[in-house]
Amino acid sequence: MHKKKTYTALESKKNEVSNALKKSIRNLDSYTHVRGESLYVDDVNIRQGTFHAVVFNSPKAHGKIKHIDYSKAEALEGVERIFTYKDIPGENQIGGIIADEPLFAEDEVHFWGMPIALIVAESEFIARKARQLIDIEIEDLPVITTAKDAKEKGSFINAPRSFSLGDTEKAFEECDYVFEGETFSNGQEHLYIEAQGAYAEPLENGNIKITSSTQGPTAVQATAARVLGVAMHKIEIDVTRLGGGFGGKEDQATPYAVMTALATYHLNQSVKLILNRHDDLRMTGKRHPYESSYKIGLSKDLKILAYQAEFLQNSGAAADLSPAIAERTLFHATNSYFIPNVSTTVLSCKTNLPPNTAFRGFGGPQGMFVIESAIAKAASEIGVSPREIQEANLLEENDEFYYGQIAKQVEAKNAWHSAKTLFNIEALEKEVEDFNLKNKNFKKGLALMPITFGISFTNTPMNHARALVHIYLDGSVGISTAAVEMGQGVNTKIMQVAAHVFSIPIEKIKIESTNTTRVANTSPSAASATADLNGKATLKACKALLERLKKVASEELNAPEKDIHLKDEFVYVNDKKSTLNWTELISKTMLKRVALTENAHYATPEIHFDKTKEKGHPFAYHVYGTAIVTTTVDCTRGTYEFDSVKIIHDYGKSMSEGIDLGQVEGGLVQGIGWMTLEEIAYNEDGRLLSNALSTYKVPDVFSVPKSIEAIPLETQGHEQAILKSKAVGEPPLMYGIGAYFALQNAIKAFNPNYKLEFHAPMTAEKVLMALYQNP
Repeated sequence: MHKKKTYTALESKKNEVSNALKKSIRNLDSYTHVRGESLYVDDVNIRQGTFHAVVFNSPKAHGKIKHIDYSKAEALEGVERIFTYKDIPGENQIGGIIADEPLFAEDEVHFWGMPIALIVAESEFIARKARQLIDIEIEDLPVITTAKDAKEKGSFINAPRSFSLGDTEKAFEECDYVFEGETFSNGQEHLYIEAQGAYAEPLENGNIKITSSTQGPTAVQATAARVLGVAMHKIEIDVTRLGGGFGGKEDQATPYAVMTALATYHLNQSVKLILNRHDDLRMTGKRHPYESSYKIGLSKDLKILAYQAEFLQNSGAAADLSPAIAERTLFHATNSYFIPNVSTTVLSCKTNLPPNTAFRGFGGPQGMFVIESAIAKAASEIGVSPREIQEANLLEENDEFYYGQIAKQVEAKNAWHSAKTLFNIEALEKEVEDFNLKNKNFKKGLALMPITFGISFTNTPMNHARALVHIYLDGSVGISTAAVEMGQGVNTKIMQVAAHVFSIPIEKIKIESTNTTRVANTSPSAASATADLNGKATLKACKALLERLKKVASEELNAPEKDIHLKDEFVYVNDKKSTLNWTELISKTMLKRVALTENAHYATPEIHFDKTKEKGHPFAYHVYGTAIVTTTVDCTRGTYEFDSVKIIHDYGKSMSEGIDLGQVEGGLVQGIGWMTLEEIAYNEDGRLLSNALSTYKVPDVFSVPKSIEAIPLETQGHEQAILKSKAVGEPPLMYGIGAYFALQNAIKAFNPNYKLEFHAPMTAEKVLMALYQNP
């Protein structure tokens, strides 16, 4: 009877989701996407005489440049010029957080693929041919490829960071169980559909416009100005949309935009640079690999009393965003759990790999993998289910995160118990158990993965945005913000905000390209904060305009301003529809010389963080959720498939459940890819081996879960989320971590002697070896 009731509740929830999706607004870019009409950098109509560029990059990971001969390349017909560091009028420096990354190598190269020169020619074909004609001699220097090796050699990007709460050493003495171990999580290639690229064109008076595939237009503008030695107002950055970013274009789009600007600066002609896939794979950084160690202590009732972790972050050859990513790892090191005594340290290790960079989750997934590994280890040693430890330690209201923030509107237990109840966890576990008893060569595994993810840039000053809103004379609306559309649907959400405030059809609203001339000094589109920050700025601008419109309507209708409101393109007085429609109202407002343009600024309130104490309130709010992952392993071959992923996710009050569901599904599969298939490999010389889609595998239609169910968690949303619709870009990726532990559980069902190892990704080769591992 209980089972029937549970499934009835689930079916009811499924129907609610189905009805919500039917009513949900679709991503308004979908129409042009599927017709091939959406515009990217490579679609820009180029000027007559535009030159094309190719990057000449290092064929070694570390060494001194002894000699370079460009003469054969320069002599090739069609080659216009080759630019090196000697042609830079300003600074040869593109480092953001730390100034440690030259645009072009000078005397040394520090990673395989490091830019040395830019070849500019009449066509890309000629430029590529010229690249093969360059002779270079490099004296080898020692190559570091792993974080552990870097630590042993004292090679670091910056000083270590540490967070703590309570007294871990004393707490460990009082624990009934104490376990230690090591983990490794590999990097991950962004594999955005659109490779890195930019198009620069000269304007009058020495100004340059750059159309860039970047998540951070202001960073590109500021860096180009620094390299060229000009003021920022001389550089205009424009972004229509990206063909995917995932963090890979937050910082690493910058050098290619700056290179085109440098060539345009000298040649006074347009220059286009689009990396091909092999160049992009070789030259750009990935998600950071982490080599970590942990110590976890528990009481007999499975409460985690103490936790220590050291994270060795493989930063690559330059800082890029590594310090900020390392900080985010610390913020999420305890995932969804309250632990009274915590001590963590992260070291950003300098190696001879391309500078690693932002990737969806921004260091959070690497931290979460370690605590989940520690729990899995403890559960195995104690002889209990990992979910018993997980459930016993979930965050509650007013718990203190170990970085000082007090947890409010906590939904960790709500999500967990909703998942258990709606999906009937006991029945799922019984199904796995029964299958494993009946099958010898196939085994199933099941794992639960709770998530708690903070929303805000952890660097407090970055949490602000602006919006410029025009209402045109015919009643149509144009909006400019700092938000960069890269497939996440942020343009649609911003249009929804304006449509909501003005009560007009979304068809009357246009989102302009992201442009540093219209909206300046912007934070990048990252940290899952884009819709919140830019949406809130848009909301503020629209509300200011609405107040002006209501005042005009009040005068026209001779009614109190407090009684005026807009609905379905008409002015209402209280609940009575007037004869004054939206277009007429705009016309009358214009005739009264009332401004129909508003520029609004929004800064997230309340957040703060003191880095001298490593304490504060860094996040506007948190997103919660729980996933149940089930897998089946072919124990003869080591191959596997994911039967289902069942998710309860905290959307808040979703503005568009269709768009948000797409983000949950996409993030989940990307996380599963990171944990299972996607294996970055470098040889000892620092050369990328997984340098093509034949050697680097991402989830395809055959490897995604057979079934994905994502049920919205019933919550009130959060005031600091745009219209209470919580951020959804990054948190779902971490559900994919559950895939790793589901596979481990399937392996243990086949091979009781399997000794747990935490070395991700769990590829089919590793599964096969684990299945037949001897004690």
